[in-house]
Amino acid sequence: MVAADEMSDDDAVDARPSMRAARRAMGRPHHPTLAAGRWYGLTLMEQLGNIGSEVGRATRAKAQGNDQRLAGALDRALELFDLTLADARWRGRLKKIARAREVVCDLLVGDNEYDSTAESLDRYFLPFAMAARRNR
Repeated sequence: MVAADEMSDDDAVDARPSMRAARRAMGRPHHPTLAAGRWYGLTLMEQLGNIGSEVGRATRAKAQGNDQRLAGALDRALELFDLTLADARWRGRLKKIARAREVVCDLLVGDNEYDSTAESLDRYFLPFAMAARRNR
């Protein structure tokens, strides 16, 4: 992959990882059509709204004590976070996206050092989903 400062406008379109590269990096994807490139056609609001849906599923599964559903939803959310972080369009927003990923992991499988709640994550992600839907 070309470094960001070496990338021309023509290269930006080709900066998406190939399906083979995505599978190598993440194993077999949970969202194969998104990993194949469809994800990179979504706006940041749509991407974060979709991530928020998986995070909501994970927090509900954790509250219900369903470790299997928690693991599946968390895996899917992390895959979507990773696809978003790999999206060359969001270079200037990587810190914020990575911090959101960190907070989600901290709440769901960490020591909750950030004192997050399922409700606080909903308050963060829901506006993205609402804005994405409104802009369709």
